[in-house]
Amino acid sequence: MKTRNITVLLITAVLGIVFAVSLAGQADIGGRISKDRELPVIAVADMHGTGAAEQYMDVFNKTLWDELAYSGQIRLAPKTSYPLQLPQQASDFKPPVMFSDWTRPPVSANYLAFGYTGVQDDQIVLFGNFYNVGQPTVQSAQVLANRYYGMLNNDGARKVAREFAADILRQLGIATLSGTRIYFVSDRSGSKEIWAMDYDGSNQKQLTRYGAITGQPAVSADGKLFAFMTYAGGNPQIRVHTTDTSRRQTFVNPVSSTVATPEFTPDGKNVLFAATIDGWTQLMMAGIDGSGMRRISNVRAIEVSPRVNPKTGNDLLFISGRSGHQQLWRMNLDGTDREMLTSGVGDVANPSWSPDGHHIAFCWTRGYEPGNFNIFVMDIADKVPVQLTTNSGRNENPWWAPDGVHLVFSSMRGRVTQLYSMLADGTNVRQLTTQGNNLQPVWAKGIE
Repeated sequence: MKTRNITVLLITAVLGIVFAVSLAGQADIGGRISKDRELPVIAVADMHGTGAAEQYMDVFNKTLWDELAYSGQIRLAPKTSYPLQLPQQASDFKPPVMFSDWTRPPVSANYLAFGYTGVQDDQIVLFGNFYNVGQPTVQSAQVLANRYYGMLNNDGARKVAREFAADILRQLGIATLSGTRIYFVSDRSGSKEIWAMDYDGSNQKQLTRYGAITGQPAVSADGKLFAFMTYAGGNPQIRVHTTDTSRRQTFVNPVSSTVATPEFTPDGKNVLFAATIDGWTQLMMAGIDGSGMRRISNVRAIEVSPRVNPKTGNDLLFISGRSGHQQLWRMNLDGTDREMLTSGVGDVANPSWSPDGHHIAFCWTRGYEPGNFNIFVMDIADKVPVQLTTNSGRNENPWWAPDGVHLVFSSMRGRVTQLYSMLADGTNVRQLTTQGNNLQPVWAKGIE
């Protein structure tokens, strides 16, 4: 009985790491990855609309600017430096002026986005242009000239602005976050439930309504399913829902006092999770419906948070207490070739793979008081941890964006826990949520 009580206390402590609500702090970002990269400079001329389209141009211009700025991989030339005459179409460039007003100081741009909107068949239509202003002629400067259509309202203006911004980024070889979604846990409705939002924090919607502690979301690679843990049935259970309608799917849970931290395999055929077996919380794998359940770890220690390499599908990260402190480990999917990736004083939690499988992110109490987590990233090849947040209370739940450049994480910058995004070098921090406590984000692709 004494051993069992100790085990329960250990499990509670570990899952406390998983469920912990962030405490107070103000971030001082200090990452050191690709800090000196040279970025292309883009000028974005404010656009005007004809007829009924003009009333939506404030929304359009703000959305276009924000979408480009969010990428963190370009520099936007300040609008206060632009010439007085802004182009709307190619014919506005006439010799001998051409592009010199845009390439010379104070603008010093490499590229220019410009255009105008109108109304066609009761839709807003954007005539969007993107030019390389370092070229000598209008013909050679044209990188992009497209039309975009949306509803004749603010939502339609946002849509065409986002599509234009996404095309601009693609032309520069920059992956766009347009269409990606962030799944997370929020208590704003009175209990912890699963929510989802667009990558920039807009369009926040509640997905579950169990009225009980519900958390630890995971999303399948094709974006069609999400799994999570809930106490809705009294005991913790894993449940699987569709992302489009939040319809519950069949999943047979094991007989266990603890079921937690679900994760899909990249092929979408299996779910990994942690469950208490023979007094220890171990890693398990089952079919998408809970069938064919089997253990993939078998040690006298608590092991949680399996995260399968999205590139190979053959190895996984996980958290294990076998060395005393909760540390980050890696092993093959069949449980062989275990390797400890972190060591020393402090607990590790919330591992996440970059989409290319080359980097990992996690939170760690290394070098700080117990429970004071900060965000770290690591190149899996050299295993050198790089700290991104300091002196900011608890910073937890890092998750890579599908572009492999951004991270989303939870942090408290006041009295409640909110979600933030940042570049993987710790810069360009943006707050995404404002209502209630929000934590455990997962950044996923849109439905394929």
